[in-house]
Amino acid sequence: MNMKSASKTSKILILMAILLLPATIYLLLSTGQHHFNRLPYYGPREAFLNESGKYDTNYHKIPYFEFVNQDGNKVSSNDLLGNIYIADFFFVTCPTICPKMTTNMGYIQQKFNGKDDLKFISITVNPEHDNIDVLKEYAKKVHADIKSWSFLTGEKEKIYDIAFNGFFVSTMRDSIAPGGFLHSQMLILVDRKGHVRGYFDGTVYSEMKKDLTDAIDILYKEDIVPLKGSKKEKIEQKRKH
Repeated sequence: MNMKSASKTSKILILMAILLLPATIYLLLSTGQHHFNRLPYYGPREAFLNESGKYDTNYHKIPYFEFVNQDGNKVSSNDLLGNIYIADFFFVTCPTICPKMTTNMGYIQQKFNGKDDLKFISITVNPEHDNIDVLKEYAKKVHADIKSWSFLTGEKEKIYDIAFNGFFVSTMRDSIAPGGFLHSQMLILVDRKGHVRGYFDGTVYSEMKKDLTDAIDILYKEDIVPLKGSKKEKIEQKRKH
């Protein structure tokens, strides 16, 4: 084989390698063993027959809700579809866990700065006091980036209902509780389709720094990698009320 033919053959082999590389990587990720695992789904689920005649699963989705943010704009669950988001329940005059939760929510927002499809919602459990003006001032006080972080208020009954039946956390007025209300300290991770995918103690910085950060990274990887395997065991998913 002369030099010209050898050079031509090498170019063809290189071109074939370039063309086949993406498919090879996809095949390995689809069928091979890799270190990515899916996060669990929380809430009730039901099996159904899909169009191919095989069983599939419907997972719990956050029911529709619509509240008003610190700027007086309506924010609904439909507005959040297509985004990953983190939700918590708080109230402005909370003297105990809320300041820590808000600080840690702010930490996550800063850590993922630039991710326009990562949203944050903080829903007040004391809407009678936490009106639009109060929430607007609070957002300024905690230096929240309101381009992606909404502080929401609305009808108390609807807030308490979506907390319990949508996010699976309890909220209630309690005269003997600090500040007069009881609510969960969980930061709740929700995927792009409205499925609850994780609970993280918003008062514990180490859970924010490692566990919640890892979980968000996994959800982003789910967008591009056909993840396989069991639930991620390294992240302790908690469900508290």
